[in-house]
Amino acid sequence: MIQNGYDVRVFEKRPEPVPLGGGVLLSVPVLAILRRYGVDVGERFGSQTRVEFRNAKGKVRARLPFNPLIEKTLGIPGWHYGVLRSSAFSKMLALVPDGVIHPDSTFHSYEERADSIVLRFAGGGETEADIVVGADGIRSGVSRQAFGDHGLFHVGLRLWLAWCGHVEGVSRDTGAIAHSRRMQASYFPMLHDGEPGFEWWIVEPSRAHDPAPADVEGHVRALLAPFADPLPRFPDHTNFETQIFRWDIYNRASLQRWTAGRVACIGDAVHPVSPYAAYGMGMAIEDGYFLARALGGADLNDPTTVQSAFERFESERVSYVNHHVEFARTLGRRFHHAPPPVALVRDFVFDNTKALQALLTKGYLADQEQMSLQLHELAVA
Repeated sequence: MIQNGYDVRVFEKRPEPVPLGGGVLLSVPVLAILRRYGVDVGERFGSQTRVEFRNAKGKVRARLPFNPLIEKTLGIPGWHYGVLRSSAFSKMLALVPDGVIHPDSTFHSYEERADSIVLRFAGGGETEADIVVGADGIRSGVSRQAFGDHGLFHVGLRLWLAWCGHVEGVSRDTGAIAHSRRMQASYFPMLHDGEPGFEWWIVEPSRAHDPAPADVEGHVRALLAPFADPLPRFPDHTNFETQIFRWDIYNRASLQRWTAGRVACIGDAVHPVSPYAAYGMGMAIEDGYFLARALGGADLNDPTTVQSAFERFESERVSYVNHHVEFARTLGRRFHHAPPPVALVRDFVFDNTKALQALLTKGYLADQEQMSLQLHELAVA
């Protein structure tokens, strides 16, 4: 939006923007967007990795292939890059001009008028704008006012997300998503401030409001014990005070509209993602790019122009994102909540056929590859 010449103000409820969590996986189209913004996505930004799905004993069930045409078109090899969230966040923040971010500003409500929208904050204070973009997370106040109650529901999963420095003897060109009968344990190489490390995580079944274990480290080590090397070794290199985070996973029914009047919402405010997409931060970055592209240099005082831009944005994003959110939710159910006889058959099929490979290629990669090849303005070849 800033590059399009708009006067942008970001209202942040914290004293300063703070990234939460450990590592993230960013895909090639996301890196191409960040490059377009001016972020240096060279070799010190993230660690390129191949992705394998394995069983708990380490047998490879499926591999996510690279697409040579996308690699050539966008000029970035591979597909997934691991990076510490704070590292990526700091590089993006460095490009934001002074005066854009307004800290200690907690959203209260908005009032839409004929030719503008007034944003009000908790504790008093307001500002007038042409449009408002709600990017305020899974419990978004902007989204609630625009579209009603979130209807959040617990998906029956808990995520332990961790990161650590370099671990001797572990390949830096491959990441693994491994499954036992009801658990997932995974790792990927990443870079943190240009230095090599690993992100690793565990997805376990849980219920809403289940208390955290008293002994987090003991609990996590026990969860990793049945998995093949190197997964049980990562806790040895992880500071359990500062390098591991716990989330209970919530979701909401898919929305068919992300805009209302002069309001548009993006990211978790309209499409929280379960861990199986590995795509939450990436989709939010894409949302912002597609919204800015749809608006172009349009006159935001004109409600007809704003509505037309919002309709283009929704046509390009809503169905695409909902597909990935729902696919991720389906994988979560299949891997963590299948009855024992069904899980036994599932594992036999995934261990001995190409069924999982076909499922991932069609359900996960196909739409992303098509979208990537339509971003002609990001092409370098």
